[in-house]
Parts: sequence; structure tokens; C-alpha cells
Amino acid sequence: MLIVGNWKAYVDDAKQAKELVVLARRVAASGKHRVIVAPPAPYLGLLSKKGKSKLSFAAQDVSSAAGGARTGETTAAMLADFGVSYVIVGHSERRREGETDTLVATKAGQAFAAGLIPILCIGEKARDIDAQYLKELRAQLNAVITAVPQKHRAKIIVAYEPVWAIGKSALDAIQPGDLAEMVLYIRKALSEHVPAKEAAKMKVIYGGSVEPANIASLAKEGLVDGFLVGHASAEVKSFAALIKAFAA
Repeated sequence: MLIVGNWKAYVDDAKQAKELVVLARRVAASGKHRVIVAPPAPYLGLLSKKGKSKLSFAAQDVSSAAGGARTGETTAAMLADFGVSYVIVGHSERRREGETDTLVATKAGQAFAAGLIPILCIGEKARDIDAQYLKELRAQLNAVITAVPQKHRAKIIVAYEPVWAIGKSALDAIQPGDLAEMVLYIRKALSEHVPAKEAAKMKVIYGGSVEPANIASLAKEGLVDGFLVGHASAEVKSFAALIKAFAA
């Protein structure tokens, strides 16, 4: 199973960041799970090159340009130089700020150009009885997967994060059976652009109110390959509790 910890902007001091990385390294060292952490950009240089480890690092965002007159932006090449292996693109919080499918696709292309793997976030804002939300989901997926070369497509990690499920309790978030249906739908959509054998091996993970109370059932019945965890991954106690529940 793959666990991606997106710290967002919750972590704002180096001591906390180091404590979280110590825990994440310990989980990764066990060999039971593949662990990726996505600290805020200023901490990547501090944390990502501290010796050999099974722990991997992701950036929370990346520039859509390769460099040049782009004040305040972090390019994919810069991230790769600091030992980053993955980059989150299309997160719902970025889309909420105006990021379009076209921009997300450009960022994914920049990631591949620098040897990074995109973690592509897709997810509907709300559900309707006519299932029109599936068109929204497919459009987000197709915009990126059709824009990158065929040789790269199967490397993409797809993170399904329904916006309506974010910030809710485990009881009110997505249920395992519903998640399983969505994973099957995503894999079907992927198979339209990637050979079936490769599509079947692509990682599809879930993000959206993942807590110790529901992570085990989602892992067992949801057909996912792992999780994209937000706030719960940004505090040592909550992240430890999440890992413990997952392992159980």
C-alpha cells in the first residue's frame, strides 16, 4: 500500500517537520508500506537529502514553466535537484484557486520532463442523481493523460479526492463500496488511453477524510492502492494513530 502524506501548510516549524519525517522513515523502513511525504516547499531542501532511506518526497505543487522570469515559482528541475521524486498536481485546493485542467496537464508534463512522477488529483465537487459528476471526473483525467506521451502515462499515480467528502467525519465521508465503484470507473477510463495490462497496474489512491476510524475498511474493501492523507499526516500523534489503524 502507498501512503502519501500531504502536510499542506499545517507544518510551520522545522522541529515538527523533522519529527514527522522520523516517523515516516520508520514506517517506510518496515517495508510494509511505500511512504511519500509532501512537506511545504521551504522544508524540502532541509529534509529530502538526509541520508539513504526508503522514504520518498513529493512537492505539493510545481511551476508550469521550465524556468526564466517566473518570480516565486519552483520548477520541476529544482525539485529533482533536491531529491524530490514526486509532485502533486491538480489538488482540489489548487483547482479552487483557479487551476484549470489545461494548466494541470502542463504541470504534469513539466514533472515528467524533469524525471518526476505526477500524483494527479481528480474528484467531483458534488454528486447528482444523473451521475453527471462522472463526466467531470473523466474530463480531469483525460486532460492530463492525453497530454503526456504514451510512454509516461502508466507512471501517473491517480489520487481520487471527491471534494464533497473532504472535511467530514469518517461516518459522513465516502463508504468502501462507493469507493470501490469509483476505482473501477477510474481504471476503466484509464484503459481507454493505456494498454489494459498497464492500466491494471497503475496506482489509484484515495484522499478525503481519511481517519483512523475508516482507513482499514477503505483499504480492505475500497479496491485502492493507498491513500493521500492531509491534516492527519501533519501531526505526529494523528499520523501514528492512522498508521496503527491501517496496520491493524
